[in-house]
Amino acid sequence: MEEQNLTPNPNMQPPADDAARAQAPDAAAGADDVARLTQQVAELEAKAKEHYDMFLRATAEGENIRRRSQDEVSKAHKFAIESFADNLVPVMDSLQAALADNSGDVAKLREGVELTARQLAAAFERGKIVEVNPVGERFDPHRHQAISMVPSEQEPNTVVSVLQRGYTIADRVLRPALVTVSAPR
Repeated sequence: MEEQNLTPNPNMQPPADDAARAQAPDAAAGADDVARLTQQVAELEAKAKEHYDMFLRATAEGENIRRRSQDEVSKAHKFAIESFADNLVPVMDSLQAALADNSGDVAKLREGVELTARQLAAAFERGKIVEVNPVGERFDPHRHQAISMVPSEQEPNTVVSVLQRGYTIADRVLRPALVTVSAPR
């Protein structure tokens, strides 16, 4: 049998030591990676919390803007007529004064009614209400309501007479004019 050399070789180390040494730098690198990743996670969580807070603030601000806008629209609707109503109060005063007058003077009553009509026309003008008196105009079904057709020397579909004046407000028909229209020849 052969004799085995049992003297230890200083260059030879047990295999377990080699594995431990090889893992030691890997473990240090792994610990560094874990620390770096833990720090990254903490930074990202802080950013996420910051962004979530910003989101909540933006959402609350949007809700406040929406609520304020609704309040402003509601107030605008509620008080939009206030200016027009303020212009009509003198007209009502004039009508009440005319009704209270018991003098029986028809000329004075007529003068008062004419003054009241001018006051009302001025109130309409301030309220952007425009009277539509379309005699001689071409019939427009958006602005006029034809009551009848009559034979006429005018062009067919021309407004011949106005039975009731129409009104527009800001270029929108408030009430169409009631008209008679020339019949086709």
